[in-house]
Amino acid sequence: MQNLYESVSRLDGRCYDSFLLSEDILMEHAAAGISRYIRSLRPEGGSVLIVAGPGNNGGDGVAAARQLLGDFEVRLVLPYGAKSPMCKIQLERFLALGGKVEEDLSECHVVVDALFGSGLSKPLKGDALAVIERLNSIKGYKIAVDIPSGLDIKGNPAPTAFEADVTLTMGAPKISLYMDAARDYVGDVEVVDLGISRALYETDSDIKLLEAGDLKPPYRRKISVNKGDFGHLAVIAGEKSGAALIAAQAAMRFGVGLVSILSNEKIEVPSEIMFANSVPENCSAIAVGMGLGNEYSDAEFEELVLGNDLPIVADADLLSSEKIKEVLKRKRVVVTPHPKEYSRLLERLSLAKAKTQDIQRDRVGYAKLFCEAYPDAVLILKGASPLIAKGEKIFVNPLGSNALAKGGSGDVLSGMVGALLAQGFDPLTAALQASLAHAVASARYSGSNYSMTPQDLIKEVAYL
Repeated sequence: MQNLYESVSRLDGRCYDSFLLSEDILMEHAAAGISRYIRSLRPEGGSVLIVAGPGNNGGDGVAAARQLLGDFEVRLVLPYGAKSPMCKIQLERFLALGGKVEEDLSECHVVVDALFGSGLSKPLKGDALAVIERLNSIKGYKIAVDIPSGLDIKGNPAPTAFEADVTLTMGAPKISLYMDAARDYVGDVEVVDLGISRALYETDSDIKLLEAGDLKPPYRRKISVNKGDFGHLAVIAGEKSGAALIAAQAAMRFGVGLVSILSNEKIEVPSEIMFANSVPENCSAIAVGMGLGNEYSDAEFEELVLGNDLPIVADADLLSSEKIKEVLKRKRVVVTPHPKEYSRLLERLSLAKAKTQDIQRDRVGYAKLFCEAYPDAVLILKGASPLIAKGEKIFVNPLGSNALAKGGSGDVLSGMVGALLAQGFDPLTAALQASLAHAVASARYSGSNYSMTPQDLIKEVAYL
């Protein structure tokens, strides 16, 4: 996993103060990363349009334009001139080599957006909006410098942004690049070093970016084992029993030894799943909330859920119920809301009255709000890039597929979390590993991205 930062200005400051690296040196290395990437894309003679802003993000672009002169047809456009001291210096160097500043935003092989980067502090409008829309209409390969222009510091388009094929972010990865709203703009993300190793440039961050290599499925290492060694998950079925059935099957696929569905009414279950009316004596974890509705009275819920200290994964209907307050009093609990459910949960807990769109605009901030109030609980805030959070730690999972946007995908995730809780994993590890496996399995699906069903997803879990 990698560190994520809201801003790297403090890290740049360490370079100036502690490592004796000047702003000029850092900018030259940033530009070298840009020009090196462009050279890897196109043979000599290709056309490159670099649209640079007036600040240091623009300075990176101007320096790259200078480095590419002579080998490429370089067109540098400065819609707002050069205003920061470093951008002015880079422009003087570019002009001294015979470069020319143009106004033409016509078609070319490569388009480089070095307009605003992380410096955007207000919505795009007027000429700036027109420039971004024009750049998005060009068919060339598109590169964003640091952050696509138009995205704010939380990763929200304001109201649109440059649509990059790749974002070359400087120094270290930024949180904004991995937020849900940013995913359609950033393309691939690559980190450009600034003349020193990232191991020296970076400091530890409480926010981490998960990678595929962090996935550690619950492989069985010992030979002499039996089903009881791998736990027993109880999945509580409610008014919509199909959700519980999906969760139960996902849990069975993800390594738990036994799964029982609990219900007031007799329901048909697959042959590998057991049926019960009460929590089995050897139960080691509970999954509850999926399709729950108003199936259980307070007394029944007390008997099934609150009357024990088993680890719990809580989802869906339970999150907007008054009962969630009691569930969150225990030490081992994972909650798995999507943004609309999270809105209801925050209001139920009297933490915030936030609409779904408010949460999506500041996912990290609202995750912190819950974790400060319930530091023992683990949150999985679902979305295009799920957040897994506990205490002061937040993990961003960028590995999933849009194929997951289908009813039942969340039930699969809850079943997988429950499976790991039942096998004895601590709640944070269970949440991280289930989220990673859920995402990687979705990305492995070979069918059309509109066609994946929960059963398809469950099948893919077998091949991680």
